[in-house]
Amino acid sequence: MKAAVIHAYRGPVRIEDVPRPVPGDGDLLVQVRAASVNPVDLKIRAGKLKVLTPYRMPLTLGNDLSGTVVSGGTRFKPGDEIYARLDKDRIGAFAEYALVRESAAALKPARLSHRSARSAPAAAY
Repeated sequence: MKAAVIHAYRGPVRIEDVPRPVPGDGDLLVQVRAASVNPVDLKIRAGKLKVLTPYRMPLTLGNDLSGTVVSGGTRFKPGDEIYARLDKDRIGAFAEYALVRESAAALKPARLSHRSARSAPAAAY
């Protein structure tokens, strides 16, 4: 799958092929339909938060997403449209697929597009 990846803080963001994530207990595998860029994403890329959360490289960026459940979990079924803010220690919304902790996901309101729903998690946090 394609993902926006960095190999070092302050390094270039590259679109690369990376392995598709595999859901564990309590995870949803989500096909990302839209992701938002927030100030925290810029701070992570710049290394300004590495004291609080030291990420391992290479790192797929992205904290907020809206997408479609592919598999995993018990509260949602494949095909459900959700939006979520990813765990700070497991980001990766700037990719074709992402892992979302099931308890961090909510059904996307039908009246919202994925583009609108992608920005709701950070704003509501």
